[in-house]
Amino acid sequence: MGPAATSVSILVVQGPEATALRALALAEMSGAAAHESVAATAWRLHGATRRDGVAAWCDAHRIDHAWVREGRRFAELKLLAMDMDSTLITIECIDEIGAFANKKEAIAAITAQAMRGEIDYPASLRQRVALLAGLDEDVLEDVYGEKLRLSPGAEDLVARCKHHGIKILLVSGGFSFFTERLKQRLGLDATISNLLEIDNGKLSGRVLGTIVDADAKAAKFEQMARRLGATREQTVAIGDGANDLKMMAAAGTSIAYRAKPVVRARATFALNHSGLDGILNLFD
Repeated sequence: MGPAATSVSILVVQGPEATALRALALAEMSGAAAHESVAATAWRLHGATRRDGVAAWCDAHRIDHAWVREGRRFAELKLLAMDMDSTLITIECIDEIGAFANKKEAIAAITAQAMRGEIDYPASLRQRVALLAGLDEDVLEDVYGEKLRLSPGAEDLVARCKHHGIKILLVSGGFSFFTERLKQRLGLDATISNLLEIDNGKLSGRVLGTIVDADAKAAKFEQMARRLGATREQTVAIGDGANDLKMMAAAGTSIAYRAKPVVRARATFALNHSGLDGILNLFD
């Protein structure tokens, strides 16, 4: 991630703890020639040199940092894809559905293993969905209305994409009940997700059709990029779990959003403290 230790670049620092004084301290630490505010708690340090201690200092002060190239314009993108659970939204929908069956902890434990890449995703999903068998389908509406919240900065990111004509793809190993409502609510361009089977108004405990896993996410992303005539550099993929890694690897810029360590380690950039609108500050 970022340029070689001897190179000079732009250091972007942001997050709720990124105050003017801390930006100045980082400018001095990195030898930046100048620094400018690009948002209330986001700064670009120009002419910075990647030096030992910068990353650790930022981590200790809960500040996101990224080394970026000059001239990378957000307006030149053609496709932005993002995961749904714990990325576009703050919750894991299946965990919240499980709460209605008093099985949230058991399901959440399996979810966490899957997101860390410790167990096969399709098998983990079938195992979790089976625990939902017998629940009234109305619980889906309850989760959407009472529990589902957009991640901070989500609406600003979507609005900027629309302003520049960047297409938005929502990919999810979760459920179409939620992705389709979010598509309509936010005006997203395309989605891919799983379909829960409903039998006489009850969840059957089964998923219909082929499960959307890491391969399916990546395939949908690449298909849409080809259809748009987008080069790799004109694409961005955002995710938090191991099942997002193949899609993220296919993108010109990959962003780990409040993600598991395995995802942060392989992403172009990581946002651990900023909202989704922090992605905008990584581009000119």
